[in-house]
Amino acid sequence: MRKGYKGYLWGLTLCASLLLCGCRSHYVVTDIQSSRVAIDASLDAMQSQEAIRLIAPYRASVDSMMNSVLGQSEIAMNRKRPECLLGNLVAEVLRLSASRVLGKPADMGLMNIGGLRADVGAGNFTTSNAFEVLPFENSLCVLTMKGSDMKELMANIATRGGEGISGATLVFNNKNEVVEATVQGEPIDDNRMYTLGTIDYLSEGNDGLHALPKAVKKSCPEGLTLRSLFIDYVKEQTSQGKMITSKLDGRVRIIE
Repeated sequence: MRKGYKGYLWGLTLCASLLLCGCRSHYVVTDIQSSRVAIDASLDAMQSQEAIRLIAPYRASVDSMMNSVLGQSEIAMNRKRPECLLGNLVAEVLRLSASRVLGKPADMGLMNIGGLRADVGAGNFTTSNAFEVLPFENSLCVLTMKGSDMKELMANIATRGGEGISGATLVFNNKNEVVEATVQGEPIDDNRMYTLGTIDYLSEGNDGLHALPKAVKKSCPEGLTLRSLFIDYVKEQTSQGKMITSKLDGRVRIIE
């Protein structure tokens, strides 16, 4: 009986193997063709009415949320190096947010200009504007750094041609060499510890800011994305009857 059972299993296995082999495809790729499909306004002429009807209820809800006015921008704020209005503002939001985490004033805020993806116009500032300016899910990171590493960070920023900073000044020449750097109005002291608010992406040393991973302490509280912090800042200004604004004060500049 046992021998017959084994024979049955062997026969079943053989049949299964033959069937699988018989199903194997003999097709061979002989040519590959590709083309680009432009994702632009030309697609508006090919809208699917069925798809439009399907998403209509959801679109209305999303549009209502995204078009909600959070506050007012006093001036238009752009993005450029070495210093810009929007970079200064977002860096200040990061410094203030780091101060809340620390329970005391943070020394500096730092934001890369490349992380700001749209300018801000004067007038209504909406949720949609916040997503346009800050589309990435970057989180706040609070760093504690040695003075010597802060000097290296300033050199990194100079090499980049400038970034958005708050609580500090940086002067460099046209060879991107640091001429002067201060934090909270004082020259950087090698023997001091400094606190810095930035984003997780930069804290890992990206965008050429190689000094940041050398921080002696790093805290990235869960749930504190830069976008949510910026939205909270706008709402707070609005609740106080203020507009969001910024200024250029020569905190990052190039000299001959």
